[in-house]
Amino acid sequence: MLEPAYQADVVIVGAGVAGLSAAHRLTSAGVTVAVLEAAPWAGGRMSTEKVDGFRLDRIGQLLSTAYPELRLTPGLDGLVLRPFAPGVLLHGDGRHHRVDAPAGAGGARGALHAVRALASAPRGVPGARGGPVAGAAPRRGFRVLSGAGQGAAPRAARAGAPLGGAVDQARLGAALTRLANVPVDRLLARPELPAGQALAARGLPARTIDGFLRPLLAALLCDPALTTSSRCADLALRAFAAGRLCVPEGGAEMLPELLARTLPAGTVHTGVRVTSVATTSVTTAEHGEFRCRAVLLATDARAAAELLPGLRVPDVHPVTVVHHTTDEPPRTGSALLLDADRGGPVAHTAVISEVDPSRAPAGRVLVSSTVLGPPPPDLDTAVRTHLARLYGTSTRTWETLAVHHTREAVPAMRPPHDLRRPVRLLAGLYVCGDHRDTSTVQGALHSAHRATTAILKDLGASGSLHRADPTPAAQAA
Repeated sequence: MLEPAYQADVVIVGAGVAGLSAAHRLTSAGVTVAVLEAAPWAGGRMSTEKVDGFRLDRIGQLLSTAYPELRLTPGLDGLVLRPFAPGVLLHGDGRHHRVDAPAGAGGARGALHAVRALASAPRGVPGARGGPVAGAAPRRGFRVLSGAGQGAAPRAARAGAPLGGAVDQARLGAALTRLANVPVDRLLARPELPAGQALAARGLPARTIDGFLRPLLAALLCDPALTTSSRCADLALRAFAAGRLCVPEGGAEMLPELLARTLPAGTVHTGVRVTSVATTSVTTAEHGEFRCRAVLLATDARAAAELLPGLRVPDVHPVTVVHHTTDEPPRTGSALLLDADRGGPVAHTAVISEVDPSRAPAGRVLVSSTVLGPPPPDLDTAVRTHLARLYGTSTRTWETLAVHHTREAVPAMRPPHDLRRPVRLLAGLYVCGDHRDTSTVQGALHSAHRATTAILKDLGASGSLHRADPTPAAQAA
């Protein structure tokens, strides 16, 4: 039981990745922290269900090795990322099309390979762990390991002509290479439109836009209608071009689990419901008042607005993830498979056990598929029918392990979208989360970075903060 008079320099409300990463930055600066989480566990929406030895993500957002905060966040040194095969696999016109960088079009960046020379990584065997990425720049923090099926694209995918032809692919590769090298500030200064409308100004053929960029951006943004700000879409494409799409080894829960595990003992308190907040205290339903010098709200936008009426609540995108197991793995290796025709509810799918063998028991196959937007009425039948077409195999005998529908999964980022919403509301009261920057793991971690910078500046983080005098209010970071 917590004592009502428990003292901390900063109380953080919410134990998702934003709150936990903020706790790491503050404790590293010598600030005492208490993290209060209403749920019985830490992690928020980044959770993973265990069923018969399978690890099943509830949302399963795609990550990128190009996310700076994954290597800058204290506590994520032990994170292992499992990358998909280079590029993506598209299903269109009844065939698989492997979209790779054309020779000479990507330079060192690799453009559609989306990784620095990862093609030279060691080929793994089923159930084995690969080595670090060959040719990749050294990174502090997370490691990138090749998956079981790395590089083993199906023959049908390689035999099919690249979508749009060699010339169109060269133009696309050159465009993504340029985007990978554009400074972020220049991207954020571009005119802002809905992403779907902005694609027409790319100077690329309609087939390339409709058959590749639209399904790719829908997967990256969790936005099938592409109403997202074109600036956010540019950032997503930039990460795709400069890094590698990947998932955390062991499931999405590994990010918050690593962060929580490496905090000082007694920092995180679960099952504690916060009912009100002020600049120097929070009140809880179970343990009364917590006194502090600053409060950081690190919940989702709706929960934050309930504690701070007037705080903007953005629209949200629903996400449904369907997990299947089958005796025979589809022959797509570790590729991320998109539907260029957009002829069904599945936005993207993968034999995820080929990407990360730890997500399935030895000898078993796990196929994870993501449906964006409201799910169809007969979800199981619609998804099975679509997957049969995408993978080119019968799915009648596939076993459904779980269906996870999250109605408020990802905050919408429609224009005009402020990618740097204030994290400092007033001296002593701060807010962070994926609704303050971009609605990605990178955005959540970066907003926590900004919030802790503001908190430390306001507190004058040096020496014993419990005995320090309050400092003048500082401007938001």
